[in-house]
Amino acid sequence: MPQFDPSVWSPQFVWLIICFVALYLLMARVALPRVSEVLEEREHKINDNLRKAERLKESAEAAVAAYERTMAEARAKAQDTLKKVRDEIAAQAAERNAQLSERLNAETSAAEARISEAREKAVASIHEVAVDAASAATQRLLGGRIDKKAVIAAVDSAMEKTS
Repeated sequence: MPQFDPSVWSPQFVWLIICFVALYLLMARVALPRVSEVLEEREHKINDNLRKAERLKESAEAAVAAYERTMAEARAKAQDTLKKVRDEIAAQAAERNAQLSERLNAETSAAEARISEAREKAVASIHEVAVDAASAATQRLLGGRIDKKAVIAAVDSAMEKTS
């Protein structure tokens, strides 16, 4: 094998050094600066993206805070409106209750007046019926004619004793 022959080692060693130096220079001057540029550009893009993400995050947080403020204000307005409506409804209900109470009191007074009038009529009719019954009973028992004024006086006297 020629690789193990010591007579060819010196030219191989020279070519090794030449190739190593050439590749080193090629890598140091051409490839590594390009790789370095790509890495720096990539790092720059990543940093820009992180800054943009941070700005977007801050704007999103500000939007959320504004949304929450708006919702809180809307809830407060809704509560105020609800309270006003409740108060108006309560006032209307109280007014209706007062009107109904007045109407019921008027109807109750009218009904009491009608009942009192009916009672008086009933008492008057009872008085007339009692006078007629007493006259008829006395006429049958005694067989003669009785004075109507005396019968009325006796029925009035009896009615006063029972009331």
